[in-house]
Amino acid sequence: MPNPGFIRGTHHLTFCVGGAQEDYDFHVRLLGLKSVKKTVLFDGEIPIYHLYYGNRVGDASTLLTAFPYRQAGWMGKRGTNQLKVLNMSVPVDSVGFWADRLDEFGVEHERGELFGTERLHFQHPCGIHYSIVGDPEPDSREPYAGPGVPAEHAIRGAYGTTTSVREPEPQAFFITEGLGGNQLRSEGKHHQFQVGDEQGHGRMLELVEEPELPQGTWHFGEGTIHHHALDAVTADNQAVVKDWIVGLGFTDVSDVKDRGYFFSVYMRSPGGALIELAYSTPQGFLIDEDEDELGTHMCIPPHWENRRAEIAQLEPIETIETVVS
Repeated sequence: MPNPGFIRGTHHLTFCVGGAQEDYDFHVRLLGLKSVKKTVLFDGEIPIYHLYYGNRVGDASTLLTAFPYRQAGWMGKRGTNQLKVLNMSVPVDSVGFWADRLDEFGVEHERGELFGTERLHFQHPCGIHYSIVGDPEPDSREPYAGPGVPAEHAIRGAYGTTTSVREPEPQAFFITEGLGGNQLRSEGKHHQFQVGDEQGHGRMLELVEEPELPQGTWHFGEGTIHHHALDAVTADNQAVVKDWIVGLGFTDVSDVKDRGYFFSVYMRSPGGALIELAYSTPQGFLIDEDEDELGTHMCIPPHWENRRAEIAQLEPIETIETVVS
């Protein structure tokens, strides 16, 4: 029998934002996440921050990672055939807390229900769509008590993502046959799929049919979600899943890329979403900072060390934690 490998759940979610300060304030001061790592984007020749947010140690599925592109002047365009919404999980009885907190911070939001879950819809300052989802299922992830956010109401991490598609069938095939997912339900133009296993989190991949929208951009650029990284757990399993997907005819798959804290393979799905298969290194984020110092240094990848002076010209960020250059 062929071996398709397996997906555990979400590893991290990555997006392109505007200013570094407004992104830090949004994720740390508003959403109460921990600033886990400050480093730079591995790709390209232009120095760009890579900012990681998550729980206390940046466990897989709690991670949101941002590329602030405003300083470089690169803009993206939101549209269809593109990742559209970052869906974040909170306890089911915490939605009211978050509605009050968004009011307190003057963040416009809309309350709604989808697939039997109560949701708060709002936007990042750069325009990216977020949704806080009251998840009725048990969640074993360690919550992080950030500024003004008690642990019992804290964001647990990813619930999943929503991808805007012109038609759902090609992406549905990729999710079910390529990633081993199952379709759970549909409500009008919305469709929900679940990937991963019971040890994973952030397992919901949702689609919304929006054929009337223009094509969204796929390059780096402010205001767009760049990729959804799924947890492949090990190098061997990552290779198996990659080969399975290539064998289905999805040959637009990258070689393995060393990202310092994890290893990644990227593929463009037929619905436009860039999907990553990632697995963490044994050291993870502790490879260049001690556990009690996470997020307090500007961590430069080895191949950028000779350009530290250029990196120092990036927008300064006023942080809660004391950062050592």
